[in-house]
Amino acid sequence: MATLEIDGQEVQVEDGSTIIEATEKLGIYVPRYCYHPGMSIAGSCRMCMVEVENIPKLAIACYTPVNDGMKVSTSSEKVLKGRRDMLEFLLHNHPLDCPVCDQSGECDLQNFYMEHGRYQSRFLENKVKKRKAFPIGPHVVLDQERCILCTRCTRFTDEVSETHELGVFNRGDRSVIDLNPGKTLDNPYSGNVIDICPVGALTEREFRFQCRVWYLSSEESICPGCSNGCNISIHYNQRRAYKAGGRRLQRLKPRYHPQVNTWWMCDEGRFGYGFVDRHRFEFPMLRLQDELQYAEWEEALDKAAGVLKQAIDEHGPESVGVIASPRLSNEELYLTKKVFGQGLGIENIGFKNPWEKEGFCDDYLIKADKNPNTRGAEEMGFKGDVKQILEKAASGDIKVLYVFLHDLASEEARKLLDQAGTLIFHGSNRNSTSQRAQVVLASSVWAEKDGTFTNFEGRVQRFKAALQPLDESRRDIEILLDLAARMGQQLVYNNAGDLFMEWFGMTYEEMNPRGENIENRDGGSMPPPSGGSAGQQPSAN
Repeated sequence: MATLEIDGQEVQVEDGSTIIEATEKLGIYVPRYCYHPGMSIAGSCRMCMVEVENIPKLAIACYTPVNDGMKVSTSSEKVLKGRRDMLEFLLHNHPLDCPVCDQSGECDLQNFYMEHGRYQSRFLENKVKKRKAFPIGPHVVLDQERCILCTRCTRFTDEVSETHELGVFNRGDRSVIDLNPGKTLDNPYSGNVIDICPVGALTEREFRFQCRVWYLSSEESICPGCSNGCNISIHYNQRRAYKAGGRRLQRLKPRYHPQVNTWWMCDEGRFGYGFVDRHRFEFPMLRLQDELQYAEWEEALDKAAGVLKQAIDEHGPESVGVIASPRLSNEELYLTKKVFGQGLGIENIGFKNPWEKEGFCDDYLIKADKNPNTRGAEEMGFKGDVKQILEKAASGDIKVLYVFLHDLASEEARKLLDQAGTLIFHGSNRNSTSQRAQVVLASSVWAEKDGTFTNFEGRVQRFKAALQPLDESRRDIEILLDLAARMGQQLVYNNAGDLFMEWFGMTYEEMNPRGENIENRDGGSMPPPSGGSAGQQPSAN
């Protein structure tokens, strides 16, 4: 270990660490453009210069290793002058188009210049003109004039995605970032170059000019795009509802998690949020005169509870089939099993769509299972065979089918559904299964509720509600509790946290911020739903 002093504070770091890593251990932020902890060190922008005792010239903190007894200053007058000089170089040919730049408000060039700039320009020459905004892939637009050649993007495609689409061309002040011959920036992780670009050179085609960033709010979440469970932030706009055609969710950004996704996320997850604001059920519906029509919640819940009770009273619990979903949270799965399994005695409960094909996967972040909580459902003990449940529904053995979220769109599934009796669809978005339902209970999407997902390796991670449920739709837990009450089950849970406490034995606040691993708990798996302090033991009638 090396002990050094930075700005008068002593810190110990491992031998071989760099000065910038030591400053971060003390919580001291040193400006940087080219440095990124997830990639190799370029040492090209010179913004992280610091003063080291007994070294005559300023040193770059990202590349200089620490020594025992070293004394470092990150804010001496010599350091501040060095940063001002570097910013003057970087802005030499940079266009002064901040008012129309989509990066404005989150641009490090803008931010650092406000802190360290000269403010009085000494530049009299004409700026070198370069190619302005043009697409270099399905999601990324490049503006070569705004680029400061930090090379984060080229190193990302060389070292992380290993797809080598980008390079530096020409020399001196004519140097530009551009696509290598015959290449398009279309790798499965291309959106990450937008995040790591410190200026407005690489911007997102989907987000450009949709909403200024100062109107956005942010909430921590988990990507629902596959079973990897990448940590993300939801950026949403509720301050200017007229922006982006009324779309509330504006973009998803990766959030650092050292074991799950480090700094990155895939494009499939990043751009797969369209279902949050499109094709939604905004209110419950009932089939009247062979059409799904608007219904009050009281009507829809009474109808659903009525047909469930009638089937159970007349034919027993084996006359009801429930198809839960691996897209539900752990808390919702727990309550589903409690209401239908424990409360009504139903055994025909499955969750996995047997016709669902595995998606694209790789050996990095992208998993073939495109559901965020398959492992959670398995741990919860959902074992029913969905195909067998549908066959029973088609033969008439099952009178009422309660389906969560699924689009059972395969030809075989559609034929079975066409022969089924009453279908209750509990979900957020319209699909081919919902169009066959007699009752639709309009639920919320993951961005509108609290809960946890268990990723493929058994890590239970929390996500938080960023948005309110759309229009009259309701959170799944509310729907299930209202339905249970109509069937004589007096369950008292105030929120998802109560269910998590009963299932997992701890509060959200007690969770490890990096998630809890199921395999580290006693017995290596979770217990099935049971009565607890929050929920009362239900009765079937």
